[in-house]
This record gives sequence, structure tokens and C-alpha cells, in this order.
Amino acid sequence: MKSFRTKSAPHHRRPARRAGTNRIAAEGDFLGHPRGLTFLFTTEMWERFSYYGMRALLVLYMVKYLLLPGHDDVIGLGAVRGVLESLFGPLGVQPFASQIYGLYTGFVYLTPLFGGWLADHVLGQRRTVILGAALMAVGYFMMAFEPLFLLALFTLILGNGAFKPNISTQVGGLYAPGDHRRDRAYSIFYVGINVGAFLAPLICGTLGEELGWHYGFAAAGVGMTIALAVYLYASPMLPPDEMHKAKAAGLDKKPLDRNEWRAILALIALFLPTTMFWATYEQQGNTIALWADEHTDRAIDLLVWHGEIPVTWFQAFNPFMIFTFTPFVIGFWAWQEKRGMEPSTVTKMALGCFCVAFSYLIMAGAAWSTTGNSASWWWLFAYFVVITVGELYLSPIGLSLVSKIAPARMISTMMGLWLGTSFIGNFVAGWLGSFWSSMDKISFFTVIAAVAASAGVVIWSFNRPLKGILQG
Repeated sequence: MKSFRTKSAPHHRRPARRAGTNRIAAEGDFLGHPRGLTFLFTTEMWERFSYYGMRALLVLYMVKYLLLPGHDDVIGLGAVRGVLESLFGPLGVQPFASQIYGLYTGFVYLTPLFGGWLADHVLGQRRTVILGAALMAVGYFMMAFEPLFLLALFTLILGNGAFKPNISTQVGGLYAPGDHRRDRAYSIFYVGINVGAFLAPLICGTLGEELGWHYGFAAAGVGMTIALAVYLYASPMLPPDEMHKAKAAGLDKKPLDRNEWRAILALIALFLPTTMFWATYEQQGNTIALWADEHTDRAIDLLVWHGEIPVTWFQAFNPFMIFTFTPFVIGFWAWQEKRGMEPSTVTKMALGCFCVAFSYLIMAGAAWSTTGNSASWWWLFAYFVVITVGELYLSPIGLSLVSKIAPARMISTMMGLWLGTSFIGNFVAGWLGSFWSSMDKISFFTVIAAVAASAGVVIWSFNRPLKGILQG
């Protein structure tokens, strides 16, 4: 059974994977795709509901409640403050909260590297996903208890590391090599999961702000429990673990060949600039949330509703726009393809970075327009429109790219490494966010825009050297 890219089993001939895919498809396609795709993005939808619901509350919870005087019962908080202040000097409430946010979101994207290795070499993808989902469900419920705050974050970090890379690689495993549906499958997957990210701030955020922070965190725990139940139900429709196929073929003991190494090095070349993309993108849940709270006129007067937009609801703009814009972006690429104008993979990623840079120039314009007063919420709306387009040009493209060119025997490890680009990116995001209180806002947003533009230039420079390896 030759199901991996080796000299004896070229990429265009992998009968085991094709047979498995046909067997899955025969059980009943849904909208032209294997039914397993529906359950995978439903599982990820509920996981993202939990993650973004908690993320929408995290900084506000710390700034407005947990880190204020009188809350000294959080296990390990003093030690964490001591370490951070030894590195960065004395930290006020907001900088300390931003540092914790950056560490949490950063490590959430570092541990997938270990989760991918665990799946490729020890447990297999299915068992690792189940382990991760269970850990995260426990972690979100732990967030409802103040003394367990840091322990809850640690549990969530471990759970996400086991879950995230393996749910993503299983999408690619539903399709045979060369199947033209794969890229569209990742777009469908990306749309589906953002339904959860859209609902999360509306439900978890509203519960947290209106009824109490702990209600919002508990709602995230319920969402993660549903994700686990859906995945367990879908197990018979999912592709076999790559680890078991590799061991059966004896490929786990063979060294990587030249083509496999070229693919790995091509992905690594794109890692560093991609980290800078995430450093700027991830300001959404950090300083952008603070801007919405402190510097935005959130009054809205519509025919059906009059009032003030809750701060956490702004976190729903991006995911809503993702599943709204995706059909148009995919259609635009198809239109370009027919005319021989579709950008290469690397060019799309560079354009994504440039869009993010432009989104922060919009925010610099918002800061310039305030002159001491609050800016209209329409500035934030425009910011989210542009940054969402940037995300669609980079994030799902990267996931599909890894599933296509990474060696099959270590695909979860490479997916974990790709997701790990967000580790440094989120850590830098937290560090950049710590300057929010000390810089004027025009300068702050201009610096963030410059970082994103620099990442785009670096990625663009890789276009010609990597074109042959990445195949457009």
C-alpha cells in the first residue's frame, strides 16, 4: 500500500488515499463533497465559537475586573507578574492584561506543533482530536472560577495544541491527490468555522457583559462540549489516520526524499513573514477592543433598533464578513483564472498582508479624525471590511497549501508548524499592544500598518524563487 510521496510512490499515484476517499464519498456526498467535511466544519465551528467567545471577553475581563485591586486569589498570578515585570519593567493593569493576552494566544498556536507530532507518531489524528476537545471543554468551564484562571488558560493551550492541527489536516485527507475540490473544501471549512466565530461575541460576549463574566465563559464550555459530541458521531465518516497508513507501508522508518525536503523548506521560508501578519491581525481582540470601548461612538439609530453597540459585538464583524465575502472572493479568483490573471499562492498571501496594512491606516485616519472626541463606529466597520479581505487572501490559502505539499507521513506536524507561525505573531501582538497606553493612537496604528506592509514585501520577494515548488 503506497500512500505517501516517496520515490517509489509519486505524488500523482497514491492508491490507498484515493481508495479511502472514494469509499468515503460513496457513503453519500453533500453538495459535491464528502459528508465528513460537513461534520468537520461543524466540529470546528463549535470549537471556534468557544475560542472566540472567550477571546472577546478576555482582555475586558482582566482590565475591568480580574486585575483590579482586591482580586489576589488567582493561583500563580503574582509569579507571572514578577516574570513579566523582570523583562519589561513595571506593568499597569492594561499592559499586564495585554501581555497575558499575547502569551495565551501565542502559546495556543505553538502547541499545535507538539499536537501534530503526537498525532503523526503516537496517537493518530482521531485520538489526538478527541483528547484536545476534552481538555478544552474542561478548560472553558474552569474559566468560570477566578482562582483557576491561569490553570484554565494552560489547559486550553494544551487542548488547542492537540485539536487544531489534526482537525485541519483531516479535511485534506477526504480528497485524493490532485482532486480539484480540495481548495474549495478549505474555503467551505473556513466559512463554516466563522459562523461559530460570528455567533461567539454575540452570545458569550453578551452573557459576559450583561449577566456576569463567568456566564460567558461557561457558554464557551457548552460550545466545546457540543464540538466533541459532533466529532465522536462523525468518526466513521472521517479518513484513516496517516500514522497507521505510514506504519503499514513501512514509510515511518524511511528518510525523507529530496522532493519532500524541498516542500518542507518552501513552507519554512514563508513562516517568518507570516508571523508578522498574525502580529498585526491579532490586534482585533486586544487594542481594537480597547479602541471600541474607549474611543468609539457606538450609538446606532436604525429603523428596527436604537441604542449602543456592545463592545464585544465588534468582534463579530470579522467572522460575519468572512462568510459573506468568501463566495465573492472565490468567484473573483475563478474569473481571474479564466483570463489567466489569477495571482499565485505567494502573491495572494502578500496581497493579504497589504490589505491588513491598509486596514490599520484606516484606523490611523479614525484616530486623526477624533481630535479628542469619539470616532464613529463606521471607521471600525471599514477596518473590518479591509482586514477580512486580507485574511481571506492568506489564512485558508495557507491551510490548503500545507495539505497539498507537506509530506503525508508528517502532515499534522507541518500543519502544527504552520499554525505555530501565530505563536511568535501573537506574542509580538501582545508586546505591540503594551504600547497602547503610552503612544498616541495615530502613531500606534501607523506602526502596526508598517509591520504588516513589511511582511507583505518579504512574502512578495519569495514569489519567483518558490513558484516552481509551490505550483502557483
